[in-house]
Amino acid sequence: MTAQQPSQRESAETVSGEATLSKEEFRRQVIAILPQLRAFARGLCGNRDLADDLTQEAMMRAWASLHTFRVGTNFKAWMFIILRNRCYSMAKKNSRLVSWDPEAAERILVEPPTQHVGIDLMDVQRALEKLPTEQREMLMLVAADMSYEEAAEITGCAIGTVKSRIARGRVALKRLLGEGDEAAAAPTKPGGEATRER
Repeated sequence: MTAQQPSQRESAETVSGEATLSKEEFRRQVIAILPQLRAFARGLCGNRDLADDLTQEAMMRAWASLHTFRVGTNFKAWMFIILRNRCYSMAKKNSRLVSWDPEAAERILVEPPTQHVGIDLMDVQRALEKLPTEQREMLMLVAADMSYEEAAEITGCAIGTVKSRIARGRVALKRLLGEGDEAAAAPTKPGGEATRER
């Protein structure tokens, strides 16, 4: 008889008569989705350091609330909901949480590029920050390999709303990226700050 990997249900522990994930299973699943969690957090708040803090806090909160997770349900969606809720709770306390600071972004995100890809990535990040929050959020969920159903579960929206926001977000993102060259060539004020048409 060959040894088999324990299933999610078999690797669960029982607390008060209900199955919950074991410490090892929780760790394994968190590690598997950690890059996606960080990317989603960064897309929401626009700051790498803050995104890492949010991700860490979401993991701590998930661990503390592990007894509420129902084995057999979507662990990934559960973690994204915790992260999203925490991000918006902080945003209510600090209205500057989602503001875009170009100077800070250059210090944090830019590395000396060996190709044009580095510049393109910054263009996308800047364009994402200009999108309405609900559109940016949906695009980040899709980028995290979420299905429409999972995105709907995480945001509490209907699937039709998810599809609509993704479609509008993609159109707006393409338009913003197309305006990138125009923005770079925009006239500047005496202080060196680019003027805006809007």
